[in-house]
Amino acid sequence: MLDEMAGRIAGGFSRAEPRRRAEKLLRGLVSQLPRKNCWTIAEHVGDATPDGLQHLLARAVWDADAVRDDLRDYVCDHLGSQDAVLIVDETGDLKRGTHTVGVQRQYTGTADRIENSRVAVYLTYTTTVGHAFLDRALYLPKSWTSDPERCAAAGIGADVQFATKRPGHHPDQPRTRRWSRGIVGDRRRGLRRRPSASRGAGGPRRRLRAGHRMRPPRRHAAGTFRPDELATRLPKHVWQCLSAGAGAKGHRFYDWALIDIDQAAEDSGHRWLLIRRNRRTRELAFYRCYAPIPTALPVLIRVAGTRWRVEETFRTGKNLAGLDQHQVRRWVSWQRWTVMAMLAHAFLTAVAMTERPHSAAPTSWISLTCNEVQHLFATLVITPATDITQKLRCSA
Repeated sequence: MLDEMAGRIAGGFSRAEPRRRAEKLLRGLVSQLPRKNCWTIAEHVGDATPDGLQHLLARAVWDADAVRDDLRDYVCDHLGSQDAVLIVDETGDLKRGTHTVGVQRQYTGTADRIENSRVAVYLTYTTTVGHAFLDRALYLPKSWTSDPERCAAAGIGADVQFATKRPGHHPDQPRTRRWSRGIVGDRRRGLRRRPSASRGAGGPRRRLRAGHRMRPPRRHAAGTFRPDELATRLPKHVWQCLSAGAGAKGHRFYDWALIDIDQAAEDSGHRWLLIRRNRRTRELAFYRCYAPIPTALPVLIRVAGTRWRVEETFRTGKNLAGLDQHQVRRWVSWQRWTVMAMLAHAFLTAVAMTERPHSAAPTSWISLTCNEVQHLFATLVITPATDITQKLRCSA
C-alpha cells in the first residue's frame, strides 16, 4: 500500500531524484521516530546528511499542489462515503523567533492563550470508518502581508494578500479560503445537495456566539434576537434527547431544539438554528444549519456531532505523522512538509480501515488503530539504518 501511494503521487515530480527523496521522507514520517525532522529522518533512512531532504523541501522542482490533489483522490478512494462530512478548523504550532513564515504573537487553541505561533486552517474528510486531511492553508497575519520585504525573504509570492473574516469578526484571525481545484473531485455537485451544520457564521469559529443576533420567521416574532434569548422562549416539549454520536465513553446524549431562521426572499434552501443543551450543566451551544431541502433533525445532529473528529485528526496527525514537527521557515517548505505529513497520516488511516474487515479482532482485543498500524509497520516493514557506521557518519 505504501508503494501504491508512492506511485500515485509520482506525477507531481518531473525527475526521479526528488521522487525518491519524497519516498524516503514518507517512510520517515510513518516511522516511530520520537521527533521527525530532516535530521532525524535522514539518519533513519540511511542518508549521511539531511541535505537531500532539505533540498527536497526548499529548492527541488516538484508540484506540491499536484501531490495534494493526489492525496484528495487517495482519501476519497479509500474512505469515500455518501455520508461523509467535510470539517474546516484551525490549529496552531508554537514557534520561537520572528523569521518563520506566518509567525507572530496570536491566539492559538493549541495553547489556549496568546503565544508566539503560526496558525493554519485544515480541511478534513470524515466518515464512519475513518478521517483524514484533504487540504491546508497557512494564515498570514497583517504584520506579514504589510511587509513585502519580509514576505519576499520567506518566499511568499506577491499574489498572496491579507484577508479578514466577515464583518463582526476579529480582523486578525484566520480565514478559510476557497479550496482550489474542488474539494473532492466529482463529489462537489453532490455536496451542494447535502445538509451542513456550521458553528459559526463563517470560517472556522467553534461556536456561534450567544450575542450574535438573528431573525426568526415572522410568524414567530418580529425583530432580531440573540440565540440564547430564543432558547429561553422554547417550550419544554420541543426539546428532544438525542445522541450526537458515539464518543470515547459511549453515546453523547444532549437535549436538542431546532428553530427556523428567516432569510432573504432570493435565498434558496432552508436555514435553522440548532441548539444543543447539556443535560447536566444546562450549558447551551448553537449551530447555524443550512440544507437545500427539508432535513430531519437527526441528520443535522449527526453532521454537527461529527466535528469533534477534527480534533482527533489533529492529534494523530501531529503525534504519528509529524505534522507540526517540521523545522522549516519558508513558505514553500511549509507547503511541502505539510502535504507529505498529510499523506503519511492518510496512509495509516487507509491501512487501519482496510485491515479491519479482513481480520476481525477477538472480543478481548482492541480494534486496529492508526497507532497500532504505525507500530506494526515500523516493526515489520521498515528497517532503519541502525549500524554503527551510519550513526558515526551522521554524527560527523
